[in-house]
Amino acid sequence: MLEIRKSEDRGVAEHGWLSSRHSFSFGGYHDPAHTGFGPLLVINEDRVQPGRGFGKHGHRDMEIISYVLEGKLAHSDSMGNGSAIGYGDVQRMSAGTGIMHSEYNDSAEQPVHFLQIWIEPDRPGIAPGYEEKAFAPAEKKGRLRLIASPDGEQGSVLIHQNARIYASILDNDPALSHELADGRAGYVHVAKGSVMVNGRALQAGDALKITDEKSVVLENGSNAEVLVFDLPAQF
Repeated sequence: MLEIRKSEDRGVAEHGWLSSRHSFSFGGYHDPAHTGFGPLLVINEDRVQPGRGFGKHGHRDMEIISYVLEGKLAHSDSMGNGSAIGYGDVQRMSAGTGIMHSEYNDSAEQPVHFLQIWIEPDRPGIAPGYEEKAFAPAEKKGRLRLIASPDGEQGSVLIHQNARIYASILDNDPALSHELADGRAGYVHVAKGSVMVNGRALQAGDALKITDEKSVVLENGSNAEVLVFDLPAQF
């Protein structure tokens, strides 16, 4: 089964300093048809104005992944981590038993554009943790690059859930196929450009839920950057 989630149907939050689009129910936006997909609970596409951001706040029992598309995102947390990540960087924060952190646009002039992804961990009460990795565009061009996994395989960030996230940059490249094992589902989010996914035409901000299919097929990419999630079908 294939279900398209169009960009324009996402939840909208406009706060002046922050422009956000919610693929799933989040904050003041609730859509009973879109409360998550397996352990994948949040994909927020955020644009933060220069010098602004999210002040110190807390999380627990959540795997929080930031994927920067443009600009620089500064992070600090109660574990003592502090850095700024840019395009191609992936940041993973395991909130576990509890963590305080803040996120700000690190530029006084340019907006920052990023995806914030929340995945429910496979167990509560783990020790908080932090990790960041850089993935050059060449690693993603015309292929699926593993960026997050439960075992840190291939240099990916480690998440505490039986889920894998792949990133790909496609622009007139040959078709790509990712096999889905029995009991697995796929979720594709288009971050930039346009691409055909399992025969469905998707644009930036669109997504596709894929269940009871053998594979995820990406083709006809045009200036596209895509995230592919391999998830437990039953959760």
